[in-house]
Amino acid sequence: MLPHFHLSELQHRIATADDQLAYTELFNRMAPYLLKFVGSMVQPKEAAEEIVLDVFMRIWEKRKTLDHVNNFKLYLYVSARNHAVNYLRSKNHQYVLRIDALEPDLYATTNAVEEASEHADTMRQLQMAVNELPIRCRIIFKLVKEDGLKQREVAELMHLNPKTVENQLAIALKKLAHILAPKQQAP
Repeated sequence: MLPHFHLSELQHRIATADDQLAYTELFNRMAPYLLKFVGSMVQPKEAAEEIVLDVFMRIWEKRKTLDHVNNFKLYLYVSARNHAVNYLRSKNHQYVLRIDALEPDLYATTNAVEEASEHADTMRQLQMAVNELPIRCRIIFKLVKEDGLKQREVAELMHLNPKTVENQLAIALKKLAHILAPKQQAP
């Protein structure tokens, strides 16, 4: 098993050395995120899984060109989006984004029972606040805060002006901060 490499290191190892362990690590690390992303557009789940597998097969087939990709994470998301859109076109489906599939995974574990209960309550409130965000705002929040994409990457992925992404993220954070403010002021 490989040590924890950055995506750029995995990308380079796959491109230059046909490194199957790096490819497996890439798949294990990124497939869950891409599956959630594709699953928000494509149903049934099996079709989304097939699309993600196709993305990774294409990555392996095109591995010799991967060193020319500047932003590999964005490349993976754009590839997944394009494969999903092509699938939907081939099935004469309209592109429908399912927000419930994009909900942020905001839950974490704690040791203390009281702390866990308080944490769970805060997370429920936070999840409810995220659910109340407008659709575009919610997607942008999820891609930036959960999936770790940069704002400019989200703008490119969603075909938006970078300022729009920045504004939507600010709206989300302001609303979420308002929800959490009473909790933070408690003794």
